[in-house]
Amino acid sequence: MGCRTTGPRSVLLRVVVVRDGAGAPALAVDAARRMPGRGAWLHPDPRCLELAVRRRAFGRALREQGPLDASVVGEHLEHAGDGS
Repeated sequence: MGCRTTGPRSVLLRVVVVRDGAGAPALAVDAARRMPGRGAWLHPDPRCLELAVRRRAFGRALREQGPLDASVVGEHLEHAGDGS
């Protein structure tokens, strides 16, 4: 999504929008690939995430209005890179 290249879904990370109690949208990583709703596929690479945020691609791909916080996705990529 961020780098605009394709790849097999087995190596891509699925990101979805979830709503908290107040109905505010937030991004969540769908590691099991089973969460309901529209998903966006992202390479598990911090550079791809940075490009997606800069291009505001999450809002378009997930059909959401307003800004979406991608910090949860960044934390997931950080921990995945540590091997934990």
